[in-house]
Amino acid sequence: MPRATNAPASRERRKRVLKSTKGYFGNKSRLFRYAKDANMHAGVYAYRDRRKKKTEFRQLWIIRINAACRLNGIAYSRFMAGIHAAGIELDRKALSELAIHDEAAFAALVEKAKAAVAA
Repeated sequence: MPRATNAPASRERRKRVLKSTKGYFGNKSRLFRYAKDANMHAGVYAYRDRRKKKTEFRQLWIIRINAACRLNGIAYSRFMAGIHAAGIELDRKALSELAIHDEAAFAALVEKAKAAVAA
């Protein structure tokens, strides 16, 4: 009985991997053996970095809010404590956008936070 290799499925799998590694440097885009490893690594990095992206954006928002707070004479931690005490439910992304695009509104929030911390 002849050996069955299931060539159509194997060829399709190899084509799929080589298509996904198109543009990679050197043998990683041309030879299946190396493209397979590069594809696996790329998937691992993509999975990790989809989660890491959320952390990095949160850090960026905090940095922006802190800079705007310092310009208004309050520390970031005191500002956030005041915001929560005043019952203002804006997330860091929204606060960051306010700090960049609407400085007057952010200054008003800082005043409310200062009043809430003092009370």
